[in-house]
Amino acid sequence: MNYIGIDLGTSAVKLLLMQGDGKILKIVNREYPISFPRPGWSQQNPEDWYRETVAGIQELLQGSDKSQVAGISFGGQMHGLVILDDKDEVIRPAILWNDGRTAEESAYLNEEIGKENLSKYTANISFAGFTAPKVLWIKKHEPENFARIRKIMLPKDYLAYRLSGVHCSDVSDASGTLFFDVKNRCWSQEMCSICGIQQEWLPKVFESFEAVGTLKPELAAELGISEKTVIAAGAGDNAAAAVGTGTVGDGTCNISLGTSGTVFISMDKFGVDANNALHSFDHADGSYHLMGCMLSAASCNKWWMDEIIGTKEYDKEQQEMKALGENHVYFLPYLMGERSPHNDPDARGTFIGLTMDTTRADMTQAVLEGVAFALRDSLEVAKSLGIEITHTKICGGGAKSPIWKKILANVLGIRVDVPENEEGPSMGGAMLAAVSCGEYQSVEEAAKAIVKMKEVIEPEPELTALYEKRYQQFRKIYPACRQLFQLLK
Repeated sequence: MNYIGIDLGTSAVKLLLMQGDGKILKIVNREYPISFPRPGWSQQNPEDWYRETVAGIQELLQGSDKSQVAGISFGGQMHGLVILDDKDEVIRPAILWNDGRTAEESAYLNEEIGKENLSKYTANISFAGFTAPKVLWIKKHEPENFARIRKIMLPKDYLAYRLSGVHCSDVSDASGTLFFDVKNRCWSQEMCSICGIQQEWLPKVFESFEAVGTLKPELAAELGISEKTVIAAGAGDNAAAAVGTGTVGDGTCNISLGTSGTVFISMDKFGVDANNALHSFDHADGSYHLMGCMLSAASCNKWWMDEIIGTKEYDKEQQEMKALGENHVYFLPYLMGERSPHNDPDARGTFIGLTMDTTRADMTQAVLEGVAFALRDSLEVAKSLGIEITHTKICGGGAKSPIWKKILANVLGIRVDVPENEEGPSMGGAMLAAVSCGEYQSVEEAAKAIVKMKEVIEPEPELTALYEKRYQQFRKIYPACRQLFQLLK
């Protein structure tokens, strides 16, 4: 049988058709707009997601045996707020994960409710991108819309609802709302009360590999596939990417170099770091994970290439970089503020160390290195908890760059394993659908059968030593700039 994985990204939806043995039959990408109505704001129209997803499924299945489609599941951008009224119609544009408007609401939760209480209720503290502070923002600034709310949903869960008719979520995505009790895998009544919402506004929560229902008959007829097609809950994009790269089981690690960047560490046991610098979430395999998330990763390189130096020749620009580990220029990659580990929506992108002999290649290199250094910041928090990471998988658009992978291996000082396919969340979604349909008995079994590595990048001792010195300098820059960022607001 065949399975469809849907990765609902920030700029496009990626759809993947996978055979039960893991062979990828076809991939389709369909873009949709994103709006920035004010500086730091980020919104999308959920109807765009649905329209392009349906069109994408039709394109994906052209020329294939549609009777072989057994299940559909998802990976999706996390934390976004979709609110529905009593007719299940969208009330306003979705507020996205990288929207920074909720600094005041997030500060209220962390300072007035208290980080200790938040951590007790949800295993996390508030970050500006999380869902709960978005709800508080709606309550304060759009009370007429707040009064109409009857369902609070996450982006990929809205898609699952449109496909199945079921209001649902999964444990990994729900973990990033700040409404969810991660340890006990259920909604937190305390957080509902704090934010003034009714628990029935929140959807039923499933494990990521569980079936939430089947495809709506009228949509099945439109798509030409069976109305018995299973819709599985799916996962947040990072948990889905972890499944797609085989990052399941205790102590495994995945780094995602997408629009955002993450360090994802799978764990058998629930755990929280003392300062909540890392997110503590439920994993799509039925266990738990720690995750450090930076808001701008590969998007930093895209910004630098497209907007600043005006080129699409990424490879050519990177080939000009000659002296790894010896760059005198540093870049703070905080173009959208920063989440892990600083939790500072006011942080900004910064070049420092420029001199008259600084070259274009130096600055290009600084962008790649800055992202790698920032990812190491999260890895250092994990190390402080006694977690030993000796190697990591990697996925995301940035993982297509050979030199960036080499920089990462040496900045982190660990082996980097590159999967045969780098599809991440869409692959993970298809694998979750396969588990849901009984093709595999568990997510771990699916990962062992499907995921293979094509490349291993070992750190080089001399280069690792050079980058160790550079990292120790890099980590002093943000604390020195923090007060300046406050003045730039």
